[in-house]
Amino acid sequence: MKDLPSLARFGGRVMSGLLDVTSDPAALDSEGLWGVVAGFEGRLTCARFRDVRPLPRPATPGARWHGPGRAQWTTSLDRAAYTAGVRRIREHIAAGEVYQANLCRVLSAPVTSSADIEALADLLAARHRAPYAGMIRLPGHGIEVASASPELFLRRTGTVIESGPIKGTGRTEADLLDKDHAENVMIVDLVRNDLGRVCATGSVTVPELCAVEKHPGLVHLVSTVRGELKDGAGWGDLLAAAFPPGSVTGAPKTSALRIIEALETVPRGPYCGGVGWVDADRRTGELAVGIRTFWIDRAQSRLLFGTGAGITWGSDPEREWEETELKAARLLAIASSGARPVGGPARRPSAT
Repeated sequence: MKDLPSLARFGGRVMSGLLDVTSDPAALDSEGLWGVVAGFEGRLTCARFRDVRPLPRPATPGARWHGPGRAQWTTSLDRAAYTAGVRRIREHIAAGEVYQANLCRVLSAPVTSSADIEALADLLAARHRAPYAGMIRLPGHGIEVASASPELFLRRTGTVIESGPIKGTGRTEADLLDKDHAENVMIVDLVRNDLGRVCATGSVTVPELCAVEKHPGLVHLVSTVRGELKDGAGWGDLLAAAFPPGSVTGAPKTSALRIIEALETVPRGPYCGGVGWVDADRRTGELAVGIRTFWIDRAQSRLLFGTGAGITWGSDPEREWEETELKAARLLAIASSGARPVGGPARRPSAT
């Protein structure tokens, strides 16, 4: 929506008064307050803002949002294709090519030209609280993203770097399996290796391993990895070492990315990338993994949302499909609440 102003909301703050937009990560070590979207396929958008103020609580959360009807959601991989993909990844594991790979699908539904991503962010804030929730809207730059992410990708405080990979999901703690714990440990090792490439030797530690966190409608296993940046290292070095996030790729990362590219039929875009803010003046910042995230594609008049699961040798294809359904169901219901259905038939089988 070109008539709406550029805006970002992260960490309880509203950023406005757009100054410039760049794809150069070195800008994040220059000056000013930045909103950041790093797409999974590598597109980086950094937007510097002039003004910042506390985020007000909307009087009527989501009142301006009119989403698609529930039956209008479609999926890039249906149940048969997704479970076949899980079996294919298990074949790659049996062949020794990879230990774990994240298989994702992108759900989409039509929206009207008046759909405002900020209104959806208000609705998410009211009905699905998340520790790394935020949104960014950059008309003319193809960026309209609202996230209810529960996962920390990278937090920087001076030279201290922290990541909080999530692996392992269930409706309750009792649903978590040995497979989930093993998967978390695999990804922690990967993240330790990623941060080790840009952190001082011996500084990378794991203060917390496989902690259980409760979120709306489900639980996750979450670990914490921490390190101290090498002298002279900045955001460009950090992103080059750690991106894309290990929890949504797999291990080894290069092999997992090759498998993902072969099995997934559409780009992930902001989903599974990084979304958040950087204060270059104070050398602080916080990027979430772009999961539980919606974005609008104006060229196709579509609202999109991604969901996925980590696949290991112990994965059951049907259970992994159900995990993707669990992760999506609550958020799709929120985005479809109060819907005024947009015309046009669904192009693929319904996602839920």
